Amino acid sequence: MNKIRPLLVRIHWLLANVIAFDPPRLIRSIRGLPNYIKEWRKFRQKYKGKMIMVPCLGDRYEEGGATGNEYFWQDLIVARAIHESKPIKHVDIGSRVDGFIAHVASFRECEVFDIRSITAKVPGVLFRQADLMKLETSAGDIYHEYCDSISCLHAIEHFGLGRYGDPINVKGYQHGITNIARLLKPEGTFYLSTPIGEERVEFNANWVFDPRNIISCAESVGLNLKRLIIIDRIDGPQEYSFDDKSLTILASRNYQLGLFIFHKNY
Repeated sequence: MNKIRPLLVRIHWLLANVIAFDPPRLIRSIRGLPNYIKEWRKFRQKYKGKMIMVPCLGDRYEEGGATGNEYFWQDLIVARAIHESKPIKHVDIGSRVDGFIAHVASFRECEVFDIRSITAKVPGVLFRQADLMKLETSAGDIYHEYCDSISCLHAIEHFGLGRYGDPINVKGYQHGITNIARLLKPEGTFYLSTPIGEERVEFNANWVFDPRNIISCAESVGLNLKRLIIIDRIDGPQEYSFDDKSLTILASRNYQLGLFIFHKNY
């Protein structure tokens, strides 16, 4: 079953995202259809005004919120950490505006760097369109030691794969981490989340990284790992040790989300 489950997750992802077919949602909708018909008739008997059929058939079988979602946990954990640490300037690289950025903007200002343009005016958020794979050539030293806190949540795994209009670059994530380190002041904090497991490229969706490669890349540019939190789709977030044995185990698994918290040494 442990080997079958990742395959089923992959098939579901392909059906839902490539051809917009979601089998679990279809099953919930079929299950909810008899109740819909029954309750429509019951309501119609007591209400004589205009009624339009807009069936929401499967919602009754879902939880009251998506707390099992890895985005939920990473956004909550990092937003709380930023609130507690109160950095002078926080910059985000490519995280979801409708999730993590909204959390942070509710209590402080932040800047968002993204390769795609964002035209909406959001209170508390300053948008800058930039390619973090080549920031050193496009902006010179403007952003050298620019801030004392940076986040990049569920984004670095897309660098260089072309999914968001970025140029193809097999070392895209390495260039990205290097430039993020340049943005960060000494003693600053870098929050990075990315898929980890048996290393591979799922083109052009994302990388899944061996966590040791992420740590090695970060250490090469002066970033020291302080905490590692593993966010599992079933068990949620758990603090994890990052000794050689633990990292080897993580690198042998199919998929988990790793939340790495680095400090800059120099």
